[in-house]
Amino acid sequence: MRERIEIVPRTGDDPPRTQDATWVGALRRIAAAKLRHCGLSTVVDEAILIVSELLTNAVLHSGSGQIVLGLRLEHGVLHIAVADGMPSCAHRKDVDEDAESGRGLALVEALVLENGGRWGTSSDGSETWCSLVVQPE
Repeated sequence: MRERIEIVPRTGDDPPRTQDATWVGALRRIAAAKLRHCGLSTVVDEAILIVSELLTNAVLHSGSGQIVLGLRLEHGVLHIAVADGMPSCAHRKDVDEDAESGRGLALVEALVLENGGRWGTSSDGSETWCSLVVQPE
């Protein structure tokens, strides 16, 4: 699966446009349907949470006008990638318990490790990816 969306890049601390933020939910539903259709129900919850976090980060932080979500299954491993074409590496933050945001990549990391996978960014920082080992149903 490869889905591309067009958004208006954010400026400053302005929130994303409603229609741009809506894309995250739409792609999450599309990804869930495709995973179920391919018999990957055992990993849908984890994958959709990861898709949501990576897409949200791209919408909020990339400054790009185009974001691409890719999902592919290879040799029992589900690969999830979000590319925004912008050279800035995503990195996990350490946040205090009162913080209202900033835990997304820590959550992605925990889910990936729990499912025998890995996560990272491309060498130029334009893509954040992860892999999950898929258990047979």
